[in-house]
Amino acid sequence: MEPARQDIVLETALYGISKGSGPAEGPCQTLGTKQIFLAVANFGPNERGQEFSVIYKWSPRKLKFTLYQRIATHSARDWEAFKVDGEYFLVVANHREGDNHNIDSVVYRWNPSSQLFEANQSIATSGAYDWEFFTVGPYSFLVVANTFNGTSTQVHSHLYIWLVGAFQLFQSFLQTGRGTLFGALVRGWQPGGLSGTAGGGHQWLGSWSHPPRPHPPTRLLPSLQTFGAADWEVFHIGERIFLAVANSHSYDVQMQAQNDSYVLSSVIYELNVTAQTFVKFQDIPTCSALDWEFFSVGEDHFLVVANSFDGNTFSVNSIIYRWQGYEGFVAVHKLPTFGCRDWEAFNTTAGSYLIYSSAKEPLSRVLKLKTG
Repeated sequence: MEPARQDIVLETALYGISKGSGPAEGPCQTLGTKQIFLAVANFGPNERGQEFSVIYKWSPRKLKFTLYQRIATHSARDWEAFKVDGEYFLVVANHREGDNHNIDSVVYRWNPSSQLFEANQSIATSGAYDWEFFTVGPYSFLVVANTFNGTSTQVHSHLYIWLVGAFQLFQSFLQTGRGTLFGALVRGWQPGGLSGTAGGGHQWLGSWSHPPRPHPPTRLLPSLQTFGAADWEVFHIGERIFLAVANSHSYDVQMQAQNDSYVLSSVIYELNVTAQTFVKFQDIPTCSALDWEFFSVGEDHFLVVANSFDGNTFSVNSIIYRWQGYEGFVAVHKLPTFGCRDWEAFNTTAGSYLIYSSAKEPLSRVLKLKTG
């Protein structure tokens, strides 16, 4: 029996897809079924000048996704689906509105009464490219990859923490040519910060002594680097928690672009549980990196980067790095790619695989990983 296949007609350019499970509670529970949605990020207006992204819902009866809800977006690059405190959310990365890159991206919450995703919170972003959700112990985080503020790709990317029903700024990431900056980052922060037990049994010391307020005391935390950030990847190795950013381009309108502005370091950060902040762990040279993918094969852990352009050609190697403990990630394989945009790892009963997509050629390739 062949697996079900479906073509979805898009009214504009597709840029990202997020799939997530909708609520299995409330009215849905009476049906004894679980709703499944597919959110499509459309990058531009359709032929009628309308700009929106689309949420599709899986129909068990028709065995296909059907249009469920349209949401107004602005050059949307990505959707991220997640669950916090038993509620279901989507967040969209709005990249720009016309020539203005400094616009809000929006968090939507599932409303069981209206059976729709409704705007819950707007977050200021600059050329937003990607959102990544993750948890540390009882705490929920969102990190955004900000790419361009209209004049420079050297902009803050931000990490937010869920508190009192909304996401609050927790840490920012920026690097200047003169070195790392520090900034005021955490609203409602008191020395010691978070309390509770993080993954692996680490104790987060201190406590939140009061909820966030409009102009609270702040604590200075390290502000780290992004240059045209295109992607964040969150991953765990044992009890350790890492964030990897794909830096795509170093550009400023006041400086003439050079070819090597695409060849720059992407960065892996590690959560310092004692300091309660992410700190730089490792720089990795990349060529206009657009994506990181973490995967494991047996006891071995790997990262693969999507290198897309070196300033001269789209024909550049993407690299697989293996975790070597105290040595960090070490390059072990070079993979010829052309304008590589995305990597995904998956497993079947036949083995472990990587698939990559290209923005510059009309095909994707599947690679089988050799083990043993």
